[in-house]
Amino acid sequence: MHRSKTLVSADCTRRKGIPVTKPARTLKDLRRILPSQKFSAVLRQAEFLDLPIGCAFGTDHTRSELEARFLALLRRHRLPQPEVNVRVDRFVVDFLWRRQRLIVEVDGWESHGTRSAFEEDRARDSRLTVLGYDVLRYTWRRVEEDTAEVVRAVRELLRP
Repeated sequence: MHRSKTLVSADCTRRKGIPVTKPARTLKDLRRILPSQKFSAVLRQAEFLDLPIGCAFGTDHTRSELEARFLALLRRHRLPQPEVNVRVDRFVVDFLWRRQRLIVEVDGWESHGTRSAFEEDRARDSRLTVLGYDVLRYTWRRVEEDTAEVVRAVRELLRP
């Protein structure tokens, strides 16, 4: 807990009768004290939970550390920036290059390491392929250790 001389009533609310700061104010305070990587993770979680945080944080709309790393890889190799976590048909896809009809999904083991997730991912890929999209899937290891191949494949599919 800390006390602030700049806290105004508009930054406050109550949760189960307990006075707390609103999500946007909490993030503003955390930005000053957390290392940038930790703050980015907190900000992604706030976005994922759809908390009312406003637009003051310039977010990249990623929902995981792996998504953030993939986006950084694209920037580092000067690849065109995709739409991030957008709806295509009945799915929210990680990365979309709409004009080229390319989708990239990045899969961490913690959310995709079960039989049902494996099956759902394949059904999803099939549906998106039927809709005319190329779908690439990359794991944490591939994004981190096989970057040349990841960049080559994305670049190749983005060519006009």
